[in-house]
Amino acid sequence: MSSKIQLNSDTKYQLLLQISHKVRDTLDLDTILNHLLDSVKTVVDYDAAGIFVLNTALVHPRTEQPTNLIAGVARRGFDPNPSGEDPMLTFGQGIVGHVIRTGECVVVPDVSQDPRYVVGRDATRSEIAVPIVRSDQAIGALNLESDRMDAFDESDVEVLRFFADAAAISIEKGMLHRQLVDQKRVEEQLHIAHNIQQRLLPAQAPAVPGYDIAAICLPTHEIGGDYYDYIDLTDGMLGLVVADVSGEGIPAALVMTAFRALIRTQARSRWSPAHIAQMVNRILPEFTGQANFVTAVYGILNPAEGTFRYANCGHNPPLVLRARGQMELLDRTGPLLGVIPQAKYSMGEVLLEPGDRLVLYTDGVVEAANQDGQIFGTERLTRLKALSQDIPAAQLIDAIIQATNVFSGSDSFEDDVALVVVKRQM
Repeated sequence: MSSKIQLNSDTKYQLLLQISHKVRDTLDLDTILNHLLDSVKTVVDYDAAGIFVLNTALVHPRTEQPTNLIAGVARRGFDPNPSGEDPMLTFGQGIVGHVIRTGECVVVPDVSQDPRYVVGRDATRSEIAVPIVRSDQAIGALNLESDRMDAFDESDVEVLRFFADAAAISIEKGMLHRQLVDQKRVEEQLHIAHNIQQRLLPAQAPAVPGYDIAAICLPTHEIGGDYYDYIDLTDGMLGLVVADVSGEGIPAALVMTAFRALIRTQARSRWSPAHIAQMVNRILPEFTGQANFVTAVYGILNPAEGTFRYANCGHNPPLVLRARGQMELLDRTGPLLGVIPQAKYSMGEVLLEPGDRLVLYTDGVVEAANQDGQIFGTERLTRLKALSQDIPAAQLIDAIIQATNVFSGSDSFEDDVALVVVKRQM
């Protein structure tokens, strides 16, 4: 056994310098902790060593689901993991588990005489373990084992506690790096998903002679579940869709993508909006299960006649703003999509005269809330001065967005927003 060192200020300085040189060029947690075990051996001889940490204290990749209570973050000299469960790693048994649970330092001169000992390697005769502490709580242990009896004493405890403090700092450093890497990876994936989702929305409004059409979609997060679309149909007809998927973020976006594919496929069948709603309602649960539902308005604009035939599937009623100043709510509605398998839907129809405007929107518009918890609501929407003004479709959308922002006192929305405005010009 190597001679014991005295842990005075000079020794501590030299050890810190040694550790610093080893770990300064890496942020990888495993590499850092393996360097620590190398440094420990220069001052306390061992035949096996390990740094073990509670799995709950570590940051794991989203795809990894640890089953063990304790993770062997860095190990030296241990036998290959035995077949089946390792009682120490799986259940937190043994000297290491005891140290983590109690926060005590343990020196075992003869492991065969200690009932807490769990065999990690057949040659071990003595063991020492000290806790690794973060925020005044033991989250792991630094453990050394020797093939000789009575290899460790209290002087080694002081040295190992010093290294355990360094291990705690290194774990903190490595975990922070892993969090940042994981966060960056998620942000990159969300950015890609955002770009993909934006490409699923129309790149521009359709050029329909005699009509001014504009739309906007504002997800609350990077991606969302609100959706609008224009679908070119036969004989110059134009399909119009506004939809809102329950939930938010990635799950809602995935359902929205499935819904888009379904509505576009069904829309080109020349069926009525009500029949298309029934078909989508029947098929949608194959993609969503019972977790999500969709509210939507799907309609067919006949530009030559000025008619808009639609089916409302549990969605906010569209508005028709008449050139003469009147306002109509298209309140014919039906069930949500993806909830009632045999739901029936009826079709509504409205005639747009020159100067009339059709407004389709999701509930993020009317559910914008102010600091008192009041929501903007359909009534405030219908009272907007801009609705009575003869302005372009895009300008009307801007006016609605601005009004809801002023009401809520915020430039962002608590829920996704989609708006479509169709103005008949002649």
